[in-house]
Amino acid sequence: MADTAAREAELLAKVPTGLLINGEWRDASDGGTFDVIDPATGNVLATLASATSEDALAALDAADKVQAAWARTAPRERAEILRRGFELVTERAEDFALLMTLEMGKPLGEARGEVAYGAEFLRWFSEETVRDYGRYVTTPEGKNKILVQRKPVGPCLLITPWNFPLAMATRKVAPAVAAGCTMVLKPAKFTPLTSQLFAATMMEAGLPAGVLNVVSSNSASAISGPLMQDSRLRKVSFTGSTPVGKRLMKDAADNVLRTSMELGGNAPFIVFEDADLDKAVEGAMAAKMRNMGEACTAANRFLVQESVAGEFTAKFAEAMAALKTGRGTEPSANVGPLIDAGAREDVHGLVTAAVEAGAEVVTGGAPVEGPGYFYQPTVLGNVPNDADILRNEIFGPVAPVTTFATEEDAIRLANASEYGLASYLYTRDYARMFRVAEQIEFGMVGFNAGVISNAAAPFGGVKQSGLGREGGAEGIAEYTTTQYIGIADPYAQ
Repeated sequence: MADTAAREAELLAKVPTGLLINGEWRDASDGGTFDVIDPATGNVLATLASATSEDALAALDAADKVQAAWARTAPRERAEILRRGFELVTERAEDFALLMTLEMGKPLGEARGEVAYGAEFLRWFSEETVRDYGRYVTTPEGKNKILVQRKPVGPCLLITPWNFPLAMATRKVAPAVAAGCTMVLKPAKFTPLTSQLFAATMMEAGLPAGVLNVVSSNSASAISGPLMQDSRLRKVSFTGSTPVGKRLMKDAADNVLRTSMELGGNAPFIVFEDADLDKAVEGAMAAKMRNMGEACTAANRFLVQESVAGEFTAKFAEAMAALKTGRGTEPSANVGPLIDAGAREDVHGLVTAAVEAGAEVVTGGAPVEGPGYFYQPTVLGNVPNDADILRNEIFGPVAPVTTFATEEDAIRLANASEYGLASYLYTRDYARMFRVAEQIEFGMVGFNAGVISNAAAPFGGVKQSGLGREGGAEGIAEYTTTQYIGIADPYAQ
């Protein structure tokens, strides 16, 4: 235990605690600070400078001053910086993993998985940087030439959530670097330490001063408010709740900012009667329990065909009951705490209301006593289709199971949500897979797969789950504008 405590203290001492503005770590303009809390214990991990509106504008000043020079940087140079960033993050995987476990709570093994996933965005976009193609063609009538080029959109505000501290930063920073944009990064106040260490790592990888600025703060509005009113800012990329995303979109309208919004989810997990139930349970565990259910892609509603509902629920509950809660650094723990007391209260409120509406607690169903914000892995059976828990994003280790009779019923229930981010379906019938995928209103579909996020694939949703895509070839386009130049054809008669 003493060795573990010493390792944690050594790591925390490496993390910069100031604001990164124009390549320098500095205190907040008013000297303000805020604490970062370990959700497994309630103890303070570190105290960081809390950026003010004045600091936010100083960060934008720095980003704006170097934007033109950064945009002219050779694509290969930007690519090499990203590649070095990938290599450094990979070399320091244990540091990043432990830091995420400390500030967010996820088990260490899962944190290591996030390091690999998050680092891959750096490698993927290092390769895409030199493949950001335009086109040169003749107009249909042959009178002119069409020259189309993609240019960096300009200084960007990147607002990341607390649940994936590294991956959400790399997923935004990497394509911005690839496209030639400068950035102001605002990490979530619950988990800013990983972003602080990541920014220091990118500086070490060769990112010039002012290209990436980090303004951790206890107040999100103090950062976003003045920046989005400033005409020098040209884009905002936000990952978080739908209500906050809507407010940001309204603010963005005043300056007609480019926006990328990755918002809430309510993912259906559909199990048809011909599915391999053991594989479906395995997929359900991955889709539900990654990050303790604190993920926008987490399976939120388990829609199971009536003939196999009992068997699936029993097997699923057995797997959930075998999980062990505990601080993420404990070798035996595979379920960490929720992010804070309020989050746990919200989850338990949904469970309580579902039971009152007629749902059955198959396993779990209560907070874990003692320090930290732990909640029992929970499966609810016979959940009424009108229960609140099926309409709201749970963001916790709770799996409500309801039933359907026909394929048409499954599609109707899946689409009975304002959200449309991730979805999952299990069946052996490929024709059914295509039918269902074409009719359900979701940006992403997992077919016999419980984890589908990948740096090479476009991540994003429809309806109130947001707009824009992150990752894949589509990801870099979000940070560019298209310019058309019409050229008189020298061969035209």
